[in-house]
Amino acid sequence: MAYTGSLTQSDAWKDLAEHHEKIRNIHMRDWFAEDPNRFHNFHLEAAGLSLDYSKNRVTKDTMSMLLRLAQEQDLSTKIQAMFDGEAINRSENRPALHTALRNFSDRDIFVDGENIMPEVRETVHRMEEFCWKIRRNQWRGYTNRPFTDVVSIGIGGSFLGPKLASSALKPYWDSRLSIHYLANIDGSHITEILKRLDPATTLFIIQSKSFGTQETLKNANACRQWFLDNGGTEDDLSKHFTAVSSNIEKATAFGIDEENIFPMWDWVGGRYSLWSAIGLPLALAIGIDNFRELLRGAHDMDEHFRTAPLDQNMPVIMALLGAWYVNFFGVNSHAILPYDHYLRSLPAYLQQLDMESNGKRVSIDGNVLDYDTGPIIWGGVGTNGQHAFHQLLHQGTHFSPCDFIMPMTSHNPIDNFHAMLVSNCLSQSQALLQGKSEEQAINEILATGKSKAEAIVLAPQKIIPGNRPSNTLYFQKSTPRSIGALIALYEHKVAAQGMIWGVNSFDQWGVELGKQLGDKVLGALESTDKGNDFDGSTNGLIQAFHQMQGLL
Repeated sequence: MAYTGSLTQSDAWKDLAEHHEKIRNIHMRDWFAEDPNRFHNFHLEAAGLSLDYSKNRVTKDTMSMLLRLAQEQDLSTKIQAMFDGEAINRSENRPALHTALRNFSDRDIFVDGENIMPEVRETVHRMEEFCWKIRRNQWRGYTNRPFTDVVSIGIGGSFLGPKLASSALKPYWDSRLSIHYLANIDGSHITEILKRLDPATTLFIIQSKSFGTQETLKNANACRQWFLDNGGTEDDLSKHFTAVSSNIEKATAFGIDEENIFPMWDWVGGRYSLWSAIGLPLALAIGIDNFRELLRGAHDMDEHFRTAPLDQNMPVIMALLGAWYVNFFGVNSHAILPYDHYLRSLPAYLQQLDMESNGKRVSIDGNVLDYDTGPIIWGGVGTNGQHAFHQLLHQGTHFSPCDFIMPMTSHNPIDNFHAMLVSNCLSQSQALLQGKSEEQAINEILATGKSKAEAIVLAPQKIIPGNRPSNTLYFQKSTPRSIGALIALYEHKVAAQGMIWGVNSFDQWGVELGKQLGDKVLGALESTDKGNDFDGSTNGLIQAFHQMQGLL
């Protein structure tokens, strides 16, 4: 598969730059006034999700040019290459086949000449057996009492994906099990989790492909010692510890029975691993049938992304809109605003998915880029953000495109709460679009009884420019299937954006550097030798640590 040359030299890019100059000062209010069907003309449905992208600073001509940019970058071929298992992660010479984990079709998928689907299906079957034993009390702790708590120990994708889905699907949890996620290498975090638990009724799942990730292994060893210090024995470890890892030797040395070690594969990146056995704590919480529904929702979106024409392809449209703002408006951030308490972990999840994937400065061929790539992803849940950071969205000097996300039906219908929640969501996107003119501000002030002179002085404080873009993603209800589709939508949006920008969305060498330096700095912190060869700042901070720890 050939990759194209510099994006900025393409005909579509040049046409978009010229087009941007023509429309950049036009207010979206005018387009809505001119086109009463704008909502329907800029609206898509796929896999149970609906996307209103009419509140974007685009015309039909804009979208045609953006789609031509995608075509010039051979986006359709690149999408197919991902599904076909080509080694699109060039720097590691690996496929990116997370879609195989939720492949409900009869398509075989091959890696290095071997069909991987039998092993994928066998792993789901093993997960089913495991969940059945735990949820039906067939597998118990060392005192023969049923498990009441599950602690998932991981970091990055082994933590953020399962945590998001667990929060999003809380209404489907088995009330007999509580799921806890331990990631941060912070004594306070592990202390606050363990002090509420009984070792005799706690199951631990260690999530680490190498069984050597520094933070995960440190937390795992601390949990192991806590178990041994509070009644458990070495012989009891296999009843309380399981693992998702490709390093069977290290996991068994830890005390885990080999039959309770679930596989991880090189062709699945950490931030795309929710759909694998990394999702085991989620499957325990919601049950394997609901976990399969999550996979089916993701598969629905996979098939849409794989087969839909680019102009009707929801992930592609969202990717193109994002590139439009980053590359032609100079936007450097994007806000995720879920209006659903259960989706409160979505912004943090998408931070990793997007910023770790497309936070790249060189092309897939290693050339330094002459254009910007991934934006800063941020956000927060529902109406809380309206009383915090929405002020910047409405009147700040920067504009940040927003994704408003909401289920139309609540799991907990109390009075008119949900109607109020939806009204806040819709009114915020409307306010970002409409804004408030000087005339409106003056009339509003005059209505309070102030004089014309006072109104003129105060009006600039109340003027809101509007013309600030947003998408609205909505669906019937937060079900396993709709959440699966939603997560897969963003996976594919990020992948498509990376393909358009010509970057490798499936490696993360910046993360690796921090891991490499971390071990060296840790050694210096644990020793008072003076021979450190770090920069002056790091040396000074190490010395400050020694002093405050009373080591000097």
